[in-house]
Amino acid sequence: MRPLTEAETRAVFEKLGKYIGENIQLLVDRPDGTYCFRLHRDRVYYVSEKLLKGAVSIPRDSLVALGTCFGKFTKTQKFRLSVTALDFLAPYAKYKVWVKPGSEQSFLYGNHVLKSGLGRITENTAQYQGVVVYSMADIPLGFGVAAKSTQDCRKVDPMAIVVFHQADVGEYVRSENTLT
Repeated sequence: MRPLTEAETRAVFEKLGKYIGENIQLLVDRPDGTYCFRLHRDRVYYVSEKLLKGAVSIPRDSLVALGTCFGKFTKTQKFRLSVTALDFLAPYAKYKVWVKPGSEQSFLYGNHVLKSGLGRITENTAQYQGVVVYSMADIPLGFGVAAKSTQDCRKVDPMAIVVFHQADVGEYVRSENTLT
């Protein structure tokens, strides 16, 4: 487990910035202590300084995971957010999308959000902006990228895609072998 390099930190913060904007600072300096990002086997973990100091005594090859996995770096060194980061992204999300109850299951199966399933969308959401997807009961379901801006969503046909699927809580069941 090692600290992120400058290029890795930039990639992680750019991806997080798409979803939570300037609120990244609130992830690092929390009231319950200082948190940091660490890299272990191409996965980025979000861990408290206190837990990190305790993990120093564990050999690197014996360590499986530490903290919460926020995502991983692909072989081309691009950062992909994981659904395990949803609980930390949802409270600070700048742009949100609410889906109707009938479309929740479709989204949780890994499908995009269609205009017919769109309940609400945050005002002034730009096209290709990162959004957190909620149920109408304000339960975070996952996150994605806005395929249309808020103004475009009003005038598209009901079968048009408005949010591209990135990750959802249904992945816990679908991909339980690969989520570590």
